[in-house]
Amino acid sequence: MTPAPLAARLSVPGGPLFFPVTAYGPDGSVDLDTYRTHVRRGVEAGAAAVFACCGTGEFHALTPEEYEACVRVAVEAAAGRVPVVAGAGYGTALAVRYARLAEGAGADGLLAMPPYLVLAGQEGLLRHYREIAAATALPVIVYQRDNAVFTPDTVVELARTDGVIGLKDGLGDLDLMQRIVSAVRTEVPGDFLYFNGMPTAEQTQLAYRAIGVTLYSSAVFCFAPEIALAFYDALEAGDDATVGRLLDGFYRPFVELRAQGRGYAVALVKAGVRLRGLDVGEVRPPLHEPSEDHVKQLAEVIERGHVLLEKEPEDTK
Repeated sequence: MTPAPLAARLSVPGGPLFFPVTAYGPDGSVDLDTYRTHVRRGVEAGAAAVFACCGTGEFHALTPEEYEACVRVAVEAAAGRVPVVAGAGYGTALAVRYARLAEGAGADGLLAMPPYLVLAGQEGLLRHYREIAAATALPVIVYQRDNAVFTPDTVVELARTDGVIGLKDGLGDLDLMQRIVSAVRTEVPGDFLYFNGMPTAEQTQLAYRAIGVTLYSSAVFCFAPEIALAFYDALEAGDDATVGRLLDGFYRPFVELRAQGRGYAVALVKAGVRLRGLDVGEVRPPLHEPSEDHVKQLAEVIERGHVLLEKEPEDTK
């Protein structure tokens, strides 16, 4: 796939972006059958795209062979109904290797995650992402967070790079994002894409929409697609009452629970998938499982969210 078709498909998504967890069996190995079911159910539930083997999918914990197998299964499960974007990261050489594995497995694009550990300058970061973009024919979305934070000038150069179609922001600095959006709009007219990539992005999406960022990842979609879709539809329709009701009654309690454990942005999501009846196994080290009490609280938050879906706005007054 060339960059234009993927960019066009993502620019009018029609639903949340789905970041599936990676399923493991009782022995800790990748469970491809369960993973296939998880991806297929997400697509059938209304996901606009599948982002396989990214942060929520524990990219850091997968061997190259497991990664390639998971991307291939995600492509098979999506069956062309929605695009499949695969994560790629670590140092430049390994990121290029993963990019080529994803291309061979049939992915439609790449999410280029921050390079491993090092704190690089803007010149080095730009070279890193340009080498990833040049390594395959796959369009690339660059992920800003942690040790990969860009100046507006660097994002302008990324937007000028063949194959780079967008920026996903997991930093949450809205002042910086506004300056990035403004700089790219001024210097590189076109349809460069922006994504809200904050953990539980729904919590900040009202603020991101105000600066023109309408695309966002939804980890909640993994275990509560009905809630994630209702929130998405309410945002699109300008239904402030439903947005506020779900933020107050579901998303804020979920975010506060997520904040009680390191790595819960993945581990709590995986627990949620298990609570909904699909045994995707535990997280791999160095992540750890949520406590029994936190899983119980998660079940209560999910139940509360479903109750909210049944209420009309006047019922909550």
